[in-house]
Amino acid sequence: MIRTFVLALLALAATVLPAAARPAPPVTILISIDGFRPDYLQRGVTPNLSALARAGASGAMRPAFPSKTFPNHWTMVTGLSPDHHGIVANRMVDPEGKRPPFAMAIEDPWWWQDGEPVWLAASRAGIRSATEFWPGSTVEGLRADDWNRFDTRVPPDARVDVVLDWLGRPAPTRPRFVALYFEAVDSAGHQFGPDSPEVGRAAALVDAAIGRLRQGLAGLRLRANLVIVSDHGMAALSSDRVIDLGSFAPADIWTVVEDGPYVGLNAVSGHETALATSLAHPPAHVQCWPKAEIPARFRYGRNPRIPQFLCLADPGWLVLAKPPASPVRGGNHGYDNAAPEMQALFIGSGPGFRPGVRLATFDNLAIEPLLRRLLGLPPGTNRDGTLAPVRRALRNR
Repeated sequence: MIRTFVLALLALAATVLPAAARPAPPVTILISIDGFRPDYLQRGVTPNLSALARAGASGAMRPAFPSKTFPNHWTMVTGLSPDHHGIVANRMVDPEGKRPPFAMAIEDPWWWQDGEPVWLAASRAGIRSATEFWPGSTVEGLRADDWNRFDTRVPPDARVDVVLDWLGRPAPTRPRFVALYFEAVDSAGHQFGPDSPEVGRAAALVDAAIGRLRQGLAGLRLRANLVIVSDHGMAALSSDRVIDLGSFAPADIWTVVEDGPYVGLNAVSGHETALATSLAHPPAHVQCWPKAEIPARFRYGRNPRIPQFLCLADPGWLVLAKPPASPVRGGNHGYDNAAPEMQALFIGSGPGFRPGVRLATFDNLAIEPLLRRLLGLPPGTNRDGTLAPVRRALRNR
């Protein structure tokens, strides 16, 4: 009874306390470290990330399929699977042939029109938002209040300084939601492989930038919820694990949209049955399906931008339409999103998170609902994800 009385007094005080005396709501900062596997935290080179994980919630995420950069970054900020938001790959072709192929730098709004990022919902609710290099954030009509076009020449520390400059503004123009992106770990993983010392050095570089952000937030005396994610993991490659697509499907009956860890291909007109017959008997380490028969667990295959057939290699293997020009080494992603090598990082730390929570592996569709909860936005409609997998990590569940 006493507890009830005290809570009632606190609620009454909140209603009469002058607005200037109330603490400002915390800033929410979404940080992507492209290609960062959760096990990279065990390398002893990420003191800031490890401290944030201990102080808050952490776990591994399953990326959306395909485990590629653009589909997953758009899933995390829209709450939609690639099948529904339309960014179904890093490379796509218009099924009607009216537009140039989609590549990662394409900003034609037509490709992006089926997904709305959370920063637009925030802006409509009066919450100023900003994006520093988040994939897709520079598309006209989908831009935050503040944004910058991606530039690989801008180092991690300088990206953090841009964010701190935004957050150092007076309250009316200060963003309360920020999305920040780092690609250094992914680049090192592609070039040198996930087990390389170069990946460790890239992880340490990004970790130091996050330390710079933490120090800057402390200097500004800003409370912040940090949501740190990656889009996918990385698998090691080898010249011994390369399969020629033409070895089991004659090259004159197909066209390839994208190859590598998976192949999206269409039949040359009139050769649909022949291609389906060839792909029904793939070699070891490859599975192939007609679009309509892609396993339901991938949540992939209904969007018209997905090619007619999908062939998926085992992690670490490649299926290529042409022989590689040089020895295959380094790493890649795009494999089965349930593969351990493809797991992605999640850390949530700040006043909105309970300390020391270890989450079971969950789908990254939960990130957009989580961001909405932290920002005080209502749940989105027509979303594929829910807050349920991460709810127990929150102080106010």
